[in-house]
Amino acid sequence: MDVEHKGHINQVVSYQGSLLPTLAMLVAMVLWGSSFVAMKYAFFELDPLLVVLGRLVVASLCFLPFIRHFVKAPIRKKHLLPMLGMGLCEPCLYFLFEAAALQQTSASQASMITTMLPLLVAIAAGAILGEHISRKTVIGFILAAAGALWLTLAGERTQQAPNPVLGNFLEFLAMVCATGYIIQMKYLSRDLSPFFLTAVQCVLGALFFLPVLLLPQVHVPQAISLSGVSIILYLGVFVSVGAYGLYNFGISRIPANQASVFINLIPVFTVILGFVILGEHFTFWQFWACVLVFCGVILSQDRKNQEEVA
Repeated sequence: MDVEHKGHINQVVSYQGSLLPTLAMLVAMVLWGSSFVAMKYAFFELDPLLVVLGRLVVASLCFLPFIRHFVKAPIRKKHLLPMLGMGLCEPCLYFLFEAAALQQTSASQASMITTMLPLLVAIAAGAILGEHISRKTVIGFILAAAGALWLTLAGERTQQAPNPVLGNFLEFLAMVCATGYIIQMKYLSRDLSPFFLTAVQCVLGALFFLPVLLLPQVHVPQAISLSGVSIILYLGVFVSVGAYGLYNFGISRIPANQASVFINLIPVFTVILGFVILGEHFTFWQFWACVLVFCGVILSQDRKNQEEVA
């Protein structure tokens, strides 16, 4: 009985250990999905680079109370270059490409391009981190990507996408940067806290975008509306701190290739929030495409790989 009881306890602990990072990933995807809608709306009033700078400054300020804790982080020389590379990939280059993309394509289409990220990460994780990709995970990839593609094809064109081809290509370049970010985050999270790494990338991003205030083509308004301020605060606190913190926690607990599959949920939540907040049309076929994406993400989660990482 003792052996059976211990085995039952181990199963419960294993389940809870995989459930928490999964929930963290899901909440992060909801927040990231909302960021496409929020940023697109903010661009109507403010320069895209100002929006990005504002959210990163707000996010950096959120970490001020934890400076004493961060000073004790076990940083070594081997961590410095990957941390710089992580920050350069995302948020620096990532937000440059995404801000430009959202000026040329719709929020829904831009979020759809994120479905290519899991395949990019799977290839990079296998080549660099040596992660094994199971057949179950591959099938989940295919289902989720197919659902995301179906979601795009089922959508209707709007006037908010003046040059969708260029915009979607710029969003693809953002996904290439995100791949570099995820791989380096996975490597760094072996030794450093995901919360600390989230603070590092926010501060590096704020410093990177700070010079945009000196650019002549960037118009700095004398006053910002309450809605504009609210969006920047939301993007900084809930997305840059909350979503990245939750995602970094999740990626430190499960394989990078499985963590990246959750990215396929971003366009699902973007379409849903676009329908609820902006009144965008949500078709019958888009609903079933969302269901297919969810099924693909659930199927791709290989518990054996998760236990090995944990």
